[in-house]
Amino acid sequence: MSFTVTLLPAAIADLKAIYDYLSDQAGPAIAKRYIADIHVRCASLSEFPRRGTPRGDLGEGLRTIPFRRRVIIAYSVDGEDVFVERILHAKRDLGAAFD
Repeated sequence: MSFTVTLLPAAIADLKAIYDYLSDQAGPAIAKRYIADIHVRCASLSEFPRRGTPRGDLGEGLRTIPFRRRVIIAYSVDGEDVFVERILHAKRDLGAAFD
């Protein structure tokens, strides 16, 4: 069974912020590759979406998976749909991001 993965507007905005930061710091080519790799990680949720760590403390049904130990992908599963809610730096206060 394959699940449908959708990035919500907040996650898309997070990706744009990550791209902008990396583009300034390391150049557009590196930023583009990094964002593409995040997309691959998100797409992998279509095969085994419940592998993430449950984070009920952040929101009902919310789960997280890491990406290269620097980024946290927060998502929820509803039926056969996976909704990527946020894509945040691992050092960010996750609780504040979901208030």
